Amino acid sequence: MTSSRRFLLALLGGASLLSTACASGGARGAVPIGAAAAALRVYDSKANRFIPFTQLADAAARADFVFFGEQHDDPATHASELAVLAALGERRPNVVVTLEMFERDVQPLVDQYLAGTISEANFLAGSRPWDRYTTDYRALVELARVRGWPVVAANVPRRLASAVGRRGLALLDTLNAADRRFIAKENICPKDAYYTKFAQTMTGHSAGGGPPTAGDAAAMAKLTDTFYEAQCVKDEAMGEAIVNAWRAAPKGAIVFQVDGAFHSDAGLGTAERARRRAPEAKTIVLSAVPIADLSKANGKEHADKGDYILFTRAPK
Repeated sequence: MTSSRRFLLALLGGASLLSTACASGGARGAVPIGAAAAALRVYDSKANRFIPFTQLADAAARADFVFFGEQHDDPATHASELAVLAALGERRPNVVVTLEMFERDVQPLVDQYLAGTISEANFLAGSRPWDRYTTDYRALVELARVRGWPVVAANVPRRLASAVGRRGLALLDTLNAADRRFIAKENICPKDAYYTKFAQTMTGHSAGGGPPTAGDAAAMAKLTDTFYEAQCVKDEAMGEAIVNAWRAAPKGAIVFQVDGAFHSDAGLGTAERARRRAPEAKTIVLSAVPIADLSKANGKEHADKGDYILFTRAPK
């Protein structure tokens, strides 16, 4: 399998310590069991300084959309997600959880599980959870279930994203009505800063440092474009799902979106698609950056990724 193919599969597959920064948190900033093991330092990109976790939570709770851009394979990132979600729930009465990790066609199963009409075993058997659901995302769903919060399966079905990755946006015109309802009504895929970032990532995954011939270069450019269109379809679906859920929720609800950091870093991707649909909404972007030594966290180096950078202790 070529490195670009591996990239496509990855892309479309889809006690103590919130660090010393949390020391002054008090009861209001308490972190639930299961999140308390997170090692975390929070950097405020605009203020250019590290801040306590409670200050991050207070700021995030004033938003309408909170994007948490995660690193999928980092346990401390997942613990931090739970900490942020719990903190939002302490500060806002109505929370909506939207997840890249579940696809739109399994929403009925999500709803049935939250309502208690099917077992967790049946829910997982039919909802195609990600491989590490139990360790990485179950706590988010269970917290929402206990609190009575909606959980939205925001992503486009993988098979449809993969099909767009092979044939491009033209595929959307061939879908039957049953499949088309899982795709956003509006799909825009400009060659903007997000495209540039995507293309650079694709170049980094090409074999041998780049295509050796003009023919290979043209093929790689076409591959990049169709993969990017698949990426846009995912972002459009999630952006639409976020806004639809927000408008359907009680007034004053806050949406907590969890996705891979590429989808929301710098306010691009899914975050941009949500803002386009709801320009009146206040958006905050969080981006997780796992590092080996938290004492060496360099906020300025990563400040362009989000409003707040959450440095976590990378697994050894």
